[in-house]
Amino acid sequence: MEIDLMTGSASWSEAAELARTAQAAGFSGLCFTETSQVPWMQIAAAAMAADELYFTTGIAVAFPRSPMVAAAVAHELAANTSGRFRLGLGSQVKAHIERRYSSEFDRPAARLRDYVLAVKACFRAFNREERLSHDGDFYAMSLLPTNWSPAPHDHEMKVDISAVGPVMTRVAGEVADGIHVHPLHSMHYIENRLLPGLTAGAARVGRDGSKIDLLIPVFACPGDTPEERAPYIARTKTQIAFYGSTKNYAFQFDDLGFEGVSATLNEKLKAGDIQGMTDTITDEMLDHYAVIATWDELPNALVSRYSGAASRLIMYMGRDEILRDEHQRARWAEVAGAVAAA
Repeated sequence: MEIDLMTGSASWSEAAELARTAQAAGFSGLCFTETSQVPWMQIAAAAMAADELYFTTGIAVAFPRSPMVAAAVAHELAANTSGRFRLGLGSQVKAHIERRYSSEFDRPAARLRDYVLAVKACFRAFNREERLSHDGDFYAMSLLPTNWSPAPHDHEMKVDISAVGPVMTRVAGEVADGIHVHPLHSMHYIENRLLPGLTAGAARVGRDGSKIDLLIPVFACPGDTPEERAPYIARTKTQIAFYGSTKNYAFQFDDLGFEGVSATLNEKLKAGDIQGMTDTITDEMLDHYAVIATWDELPNALVSRYSGAASRLIMYMGRDEILRDEHQRARWAEVAGAVAAA
């Protein structure tokens, strides 16, 4: 089980600094989100600065990009990192795709399934395994002259997708090499919803669902005193509240007996009551959605919860503390080393 650090928008020099720091601290890799900034140039800068880290996108937004563009960028990053890159794709949400990116969002699960197959067809064509020939319900590609094709390489190219609900989870089982689990999750969700859906999707096409990697972001809240843990817990409660206000995620609460929480969060969000949203998340909920422990106990807590499920654990928080606080950097290094060793 590898341990990565999540990061978001940053300058190229900041990405390089984080990569050097994360590598020195013993992290296995960096997971780049795509929000206000595309991830590709940050990954290139980070890869130039740290020659051992593994890089993932968790996730890059799929639909506004042609599958050819996504495949070409991923192929180039894999070539230049000696295979230390895997492409994570996601559908994002309807409002962003249609109103921010001016792209189509209809039938997102079926569209993303076709998208992944198209990207993989591009990879095979880039490596001269076969001529480009993909004719799906949403994407059709059949032209790739040699002069326009990237140089082949022999690095493994994995494509992961984000999935929460049953339809997208089955799609992951059918076509993806890994699944980016939503940060808002419990082990009950992973064991009783995600894995059965993944297995069912894989079985539909004759795949072995156990071979599909789980990349799992974790709300880890370390500290040897309540005061030290408090900033992590406050940020975790706020983030859980924002995620939980999405009506499609209501089952994450309902399955655990916290019925009506998502509706309450949504109402408070509409009212602009951010503090009220945060206060709605109880310590009992945190026991399911976060890992709260002393520094010495955190590695065992992470391994105990996720061993056998996660291929890569991604620390949702910790980036800022690692960069600015020498003490926290040293403690996170101990955590990373212990998890990797376990």
